[in-house]
Amino acid sequence: MSTTVDTQFLAAAVGNPVANISIFLAFVAVTMVVVIKASKNNTSAADFFTGGRGFSGPQNGIAIAGDYLSAASFLGIAGAIAVYGYDGFLYSIGFLVAWLVALLLVAELLRNTGKFTMADVLSFRLRQRPVRLAAAISTLAVSLFYLLAQMAGAGGLVALLLDIEGRLGQSIVIAVVGALMIVYVLIGGMKGTTWVQIIKAVLLITGAAVMTLIVLAKFGFNMSSILGSAQDAISGSSSEKVASRDVLAPGAKYGGSLTSQINFLSLAIALVLGTAGLPHVLMRFYTVPTAKEARKSVVWAISLIGAFYLFTLVLGYGAAALVGPDKILGAAGGENAAAPLVAFELGGVVLLGIISAVAFATILAVVAGLAITASASFAHDIYGSVIKRGRASEDDQVRVSRYTVVVLGVLGIVLGILANGQNIAFLVALAFAIAAAANLPTILYSLYWKRFNTRGALWSMYGGLGSTIVLIIFSPAVSGAPSSMIPGSDFAYFPLANPGIISIPLAFALGIIGTLTAPSDRGTPERNAEMEVRSLTGVGAEKAVVH
Repeated sequence: MSTTVDTQFLAAAVGNPVANISIFLAFVAVTMVVVIKASKNNTSAADFFTGGRGFSGPQNGIAIAGDYLSAASFLGIAGAIAVYGYDGFLYSIGFLVAWLVALLLVAELLRNTGKFTMADVLSFRLRQRPVRLAAAISTLAVSLFYLLAQMAGAGGLVALLLDIEGRLGQSIVIAVVGALMIVYVLIGGMKGTTWVQIIKAVLLITGAAVMTLIVLAKFGFNMSSILGSAQDAISGSSSEKVASRDVLAPGAKYGGSLTSQINFLSLAIALVLGTAGLPHVLMRFYTVPTAKEARKSVVWAISLIGAFYLFTLVLGYGAAALVGPDKILGAAGGENAAAPLVAFELGGVVLLGIISAVAFATILAVVAGLAITASASFAHDIYGSVIKRGRASEDDQVRVSRYTVVVLGVLGIVLGILANGQNIAFLVALAFAIAAAANLPTILYSLYWKRFNTRGALWSMYGGLGSTIVLIIFSPAVSGAPSSMIPGSDFAYFPLANPGIISIPLAFALGIIGTLTAPSDRGTPERNAEMEVRSLTGVGAEKAVVH
């Protein structure tokens, strides 16, 4: 790939740094006012963790879209399409189809059964302490992987806006984003975070729609003309590797070798199954008052997310046609710079500043959602149920949650600095693989298999989580390739960049094996019946499930 670019272009591409940062600071100021106002009603743990279950289905659906449409969706996928074409759009397809799994299998039953966290459901009829501990550890792991992707996106975006090429400068930016995240969550809790996500979703989808219309107008609203121009720009690349790609056909990124094709299959499995296991998405179902509103939430979310991913197709190919792959790959931020660069091409400094501020808002809203989810899981499940054995007061849980946010923010900053420079959509795909392996089998077994027991849950969660992380550590994502997190080392003994094809079936199998090898270790008939009634009707969902 070409790694150089005309410095004159870079200077122009970042537009006016003062304008860019001013627009972003205006967003921060407005949302901070909203967060502070929302925080005045945080009087209980339910307010802090679930917003008092006071959001309507449409409101929660917009917030889910704001939570789900991360930097990976806006920066990573647009960049992947601009550089790889068809193969880049596969991320959009996977992320969208995944919502059907969440809607049909998980959303309503999960909301009816739980109270604050995913562990409420998984431990409902099993032994509380070990299952809650496993679920909380899984939640923290998924949140951290997702968090580092957003932090890396922040570093790449500001590198483009301010032409910061050194890792030190980008690391400082990542630290600032982490600090802002901590402030949002500490002040506003779930209510404040939800309103930030709603504002961000409206801005992001509106901004993407406006850019899409402008791109289409430039090509006479002829999609074929956009695709043809994109292929011409790719073919004219100064890099022989890029110029040889057919971005209108599959295979530019995942074609060729058998290993590459299996890697694509692994990625697809992780994307389609991952959403239904993402703790920060699942927790949003607890912010609505009824199961009916939960269903409305998902319908609204699917509609908005589906429209947005269609926009990424136009923006990605539009970036290839209007900006060109060499300039995208050569700019600070690499592939992740495609969307901001095409914004500058279309509307100059003003549109670049607005879109960049929206991208910042995207990162802030998502990391805030991740932080509130992970901190709630630690405070409610590990501290409240495991350490204090159900005797912790709500005030204590909220206090511990706030402490956890700070620790998580620091960890996210450190990991984000290490992951800086990676394609964000790829990093998020790793988080999806962990969620699909560590959480989804246990969620489905808990909701649908009466015989499922504690050993099955523990084997499935720890086995799925452990195998996924071990395979990621020994994969090309971490070492052995120029784009790896540790490019100077090579311990990539596992050939696939995404381990989902191995770890997800393994986790499902471990759940079955663990259950069948401990036939007497299961919930009582009374607890099984109670869970079935509650999951189908929602009766008793407002009550605590710690017993």
